[in-house]
Amino acid sequence: MTVVKTSMRNFFAHKGRMALSAIAVLLSVAFVSGTLVFTDTMNSTFDKLFAATSADVTVSPKNAGSGEENPRSGKPETLPADTLERARQAEGAKRAEGVVLSQSVTVVNEENENLGASSGAPTLAGNWTQNDRRSMEITSGHSPRGPTEVMLDADTADKHDLKLGDEIRTIAVTGDRTAKISGIATFKVTNPGAAIVYFDTETAQKFLLGATGVYTNVAVTAESGVSHEVLKKNVTGQLGGAGAFKYETQQEAAEANADDLGSFLDVMKYAMLGFAGIAFLVGIFLIVNTFSMLVAQRTREIGLMRAIGSSRKQINRSVLFEAVMLGVIGSVLGVAAGVGLAVGLMQLMGMVGMELDTSELTVKATTPVIGLVLGIVVTVLAAYLPARRAGKVSPMAALRDSGISSDGRAGRIRAAIGLLLTAGGGLALVAASQADEASAGASMLGLGVLLTLVGFVVVGPLLAGFVVRGLSVVVLRMFGSVGRLAERNALRNPRRTGATGAALMIGLALVACLSVVGSSMVASATDELDKSVGADFIVQSDNGQPITPAAAKKMQQMTKTGELEHVSEYKIVDSQIRTESGKLTDAEDVTAASPTYAQDLRVEVVEGKLSDAYGENSMSIDEEFAKQYKVGLGDELTVAFKKGKRVDGKGVPLTVKAITSSETVVDNGAFYLSIATAERLVPADQMPLNQIMFGKAKDGQAEAAYTALKQQLDPYPQYKVRDQADFKQTLKDQIGALLNIVYGLLALAIIVAVLGVVNTLALSVVERTREIGLMRAIGLSRRQLRRMIRLESVVIALFGALLGLGLGMGWGATAQKLLALEGLKVLEIPWPTILIVFAGSAVVGLVAALVPAFRAGRMNVLNAIATD
Repeated sequence: MTVVKTSMRNFFAHKGRMALSAIAVLLSVAFVSGTLVFTDTMNSTFDKLFAATSADVTVSPKNAGSGEENPRSGKPETLPADTLERARQAEGAKRAEGVVLSQSVTVVNEENENLGASSGAPTLAGNWTQNDRRSMEITSGHSPRGPTEVMLDADTADKHDLKLGDEIRTIAVTGDRTAKISGIATFKVTNPGAAIVYFDTETAQKFLLGATGVYTNVAVTAESGVSHEVLKKNVTGQLGGAGAFKYETQQEAAEANADDLGSFLDVMKYAMLGFAGIAFLVGIFLIVNTFSMLVAQRTREIGLMRAIGSSRKQINRSVLFEAVMLGVIGSVLGVAAGVGLAVGLMQLMGMVGMELDTSELTVKATTPVIGLVLGIVVTVLAAYLPARRAGKVSPMAALRDSGISSDGRAGRIRAAIGLLLTAGGGLALVAASQADEASAGASMLGLGVLLTLVGFVVVGPLLAGFVVRGLSVVVLRMFGSVGRLAERNALRNPRRTGATGAALMIGLALVACLSVVGSSMVASATDELDKSVGADFIVQSDNGQPITPAAAKKMQQMTKTGELEHVSEYKIVDSQIRTESGKLTDAEDVTAASPTYAQDLRVEVVEGKLSDAYGENSMSIDEEFAKQYKVGLGDELTVAFKKGKRVDGKGVPLTVKAITSSETVVDNGAFYLSIATAERLVPADQMPLNQIMFGKAKDGQAEAAYTALKQQLDPYPQYKVRDQADFKQTLKDQIGALLNIVYGLLALAIIVAVLGVVNTLALSVVERTREIGLMRAIGLSRRQLRRMIRLESVVIALFGALLGLGLGMGWGATAQKLLALEGLKVLEIPWPTILIVFAGSAVVGLVAALVPAFRAGRMNVLNAIATD
């Protein structure tokens, strides 16, 4: 009981000094709790949506749901025409409806603005059925009654200020269709951002499927008292067994959709938790420093407690109990803040188009438990070493106020271990950079990152002595005696300086590493584009939609008008290949392209000529494939069109006329044949659409052709026309956007590190109260005192930045060596970013010192001198 009272008294006596440590725990726990609440809410929202939109039993084509949301043919798979009538005859079926649904559509308003979600959610088009009434209700107007009417979902209508009577245009493979909005339907559950347009059934069949009487699936509703499992069994028996179609109950369909989404949500969840883990790691340094300094300041108090009979264990428990209190307070507040963070993330997702209703907020019972356990355990673990050190204080030494003596032997052992770990990590990084295979190199890279990081943390006090002196020559000496005082203060306790700098080092090392990797990827891709892409223009959809025949025709017409020299088509055909020896290979994607594609992409060829591969009954293969299956130039391969898991026809024999290099980045591993050959190989109704198209302008007419091509494709806003400069900029923007997200997440760790600098300085000022009073008494002005503390903070921040940036660039350079095995061969160090981050660290140091410096300047000189 005495231990508890003593701990509580000490805790509340130093509550101001504990505050920053509590904030660090709060932020870390909030990030964990917020991530869990946010992802649980998204899962719950989508689970309710999938359950509401799934029929009791759904019948789909056997190959549906293979993971290809936008089929290469531009049309969904369909069921035989008699499937609906046969399903209606199943025992226990109350109702069966034919459903038409396609994602390969684009919807635009009268201003040609794409109505699709910017969040990546799909645009759906289909027919209005009774099954849709489970999840939606018509709140305005009526359902479509003919080819000139459509119904739109309320969220899309509100977002784009659309109302009844407005015209919208839907673009599909079969052409364009303009119709007036006859009705608006509102979701009964949360719509996470999908745009939905409904047609009457006949129009949907003709427009989306190209034929009447067929459906993409059949929705069967059970009679009262008939379970979904029993109905599924009866429907399966009625339609020809499990091998004929795919049959799913409502629960199975919802789970299948949730599984498809779950993989993405899991990646996002664990990535965010990873950054929270980094923040926790940084917070450990802050807590260790805080308790170490508090223990050092209470040396005499601890000595008195030991003198009157307190045991080492009691002292140890007293400090650990304070840590428990800190962990509990920080964790409880962190869990509450995490819920607020989750709401903020939901609002942020709403700004980018994914609507999540805050009324659906899901806080599982495990979330606060995880937050509390993590916060308390991490805090107690961080406080263990200072607590153990406090228990070792000798009563007589403490009463003499000699402090907690440092163990020189322990310091030397620590330095030796740190150097050994760093050397081991360096060797692992060297081994990774010289690896012949990316998988083996990645393992060595991970080991090298871990060892060098731990090594730098352990050897930090030793490095502080060298690095801080070097920085002082450049940064501090110009400030004269004040600068020298700041240098000595930073070097007074190398262990503390090392721990404070290490906290900042971790976040900045990751920033530097990712900056190097991102810049190298952009530079490598840009270099590869310059070397290999001969086309002037590239046309494609950013969401993977194929290019409709109407849009492709507009582009091809430009060759007839002389605005373009040539246009190259690019289609991807699923195929099965059999070698001359009769060996059936794995499924392969074969690229069917125009012969001019050999000019638009300068692929490195190791044998033969790529232009020959576009001849009749000819093809090219990749170097790795040739080695694996022992195929050479002039050999004959039998290629058959592959539809789902089924091969259509026996295939046609094609002669290998070229073998392409596996060292390329663009189209690495591609097999080529001509579109004419593909048309003989693939049934006409299954012929894939162009995934991408290329254009070449006549000499000296590139600018005019660029403008004309944009005008031609203006009615199709889903397609982007880019010249090579645009394409490079798009690549740079995409990688930059990803890095910005990562930097934003790493900002949490950097904020916690800044709190560590603030706390270290604040406690250091308290620790040096008498010394500061004496300096003021002999003439040091308040301004000089504040400058001294600010300079001390700056040099500590720069120390952490120098270690972090150097370490991160080493990691990034090694990672680039591994990327070079995949063709990304250019190493680029983003020096502007590195220098900005380094300079920003000095600013961080200045900001962190504002409050401690201000408080030090306000000290009463006489009171400070009189302090024990």
